[in-house]
Amino acid sequence: MPASRTNYLLNLLKLARGESLLNPLVVTYYVTTNCNLNCVYCEDFGARRNSPDQIPSLEDVKKILEVIRSATDSLVLTGGEPLTHPEIDRIVTYARITLGFKHITMLSNGLLLPHHEGALPHLDRLVISIDSVDPQVWHQLIGTTEANAKKILDNVAACAARQEEFGLQMVVNCVLTPDNLDSAWEVLDFCQTHGMLISFSPQAQHNWPAYNLLVSKEFKTLIKDLITAKKQGAPVLGSMAYLETLTDFATYKCYPTAAPRVMPDGELIYPCRPVEKEKDSFGGSINLKTVDSWKQAVSELEAQYGAPPISCTSCYQQCYIEPSLMQAQPLAYLGELVHYRPSRKGALVTHTPG
Repeated sequence: MPASRTNYLLNLLKLARGESLLNPLVVTYYVTTNCNLNCVYCEDFGARRNSPDQIPSLEDVKKILEVIRSATDSLVLTGGEPLTHPEIDRIVTYARITLGFKHITMLSNGLLLPHHEGALPHLDRLVISIDSVDPQVWHQLIGTTEANAKKILDNVAACAARQEEFGLQMVVNCVLTPDNLDSAWEVLDFCQTHGMLISFSPQAQHNWPAYNLLVSKEFKTLIKDLITAKKQGAPVLGSMAYLETLTDFATYKCYPTAAPRVMPDGELIYPCRPVEKEKDSFGGSINLKTVDSWKQAVSELEAQYGAPPISCTSCYQQCYIEPSLMQAQPLAYLGELVHYRPSRKGALVTHTPG
């Protein structure tokens, strides 16, 4: 049985015993914090913050990935922009071929995609950020030229046409901001046209949804319409549990160690980045290059900082909340697999908002 599935079942037993320190379903590794764009809503990275010291060596990355592999067989590679790492193709190949990760996802902005086709056959999912399909609008959101914005759209369309050849599924992630709600349907149509899945996440400000989204009737209506579209088979990747949570930004039980983050230099953040950033007694980190296994790392973190809290419910970005919802609502997760398989496969249907 795949390690991530085993961890899921073991976590159900942990939850039944009242434990909150869960095994990872997936680990996200920030290959680099460097980026070649300057997205207006990004609070952590961007070209204006780049530093040569933020690109780890290939040997360091290998050591970090080895420890991650001792915990799970599901890996997300992100950044910054991971394709800016000079060894990214070798990193992906090492993760798949040498370490045997069963499921590898990469998050990218797509600008450098044509230069890294050698890595694509080793990926299971390629997630590209697209918040508008109008280059005149989008280039302002991502801090680049209109020509580059169009180039990204062309790169994505070209890669989408070769998904079967590469053996991967492409996903577009659309960050919903107060200014681009009207663009969501156009982005969804773009995905349907090119056979890609789509996910939506609300813009975050200091780990909370942007205030103008919290009070926006238009946002709430959009999410309800997306739920309807998903029921009709639209390729909306977000689970029904996630979309329903977004409707009213409902509270939920958070299990951060089910989807932990590891920074470029190997720092495993505990229990999560928002808590660790507060620099108080509830969170910290340990470098994976200093331990022999994930189990050792987590044991030392728990001994120093205690079990993670489950009452913090500020993060509503899909990559944060979905693993917790999957773990806390197993019947809803099973229903997602059974009832919404067409949408997860990118079935093409006609939909209209409203």
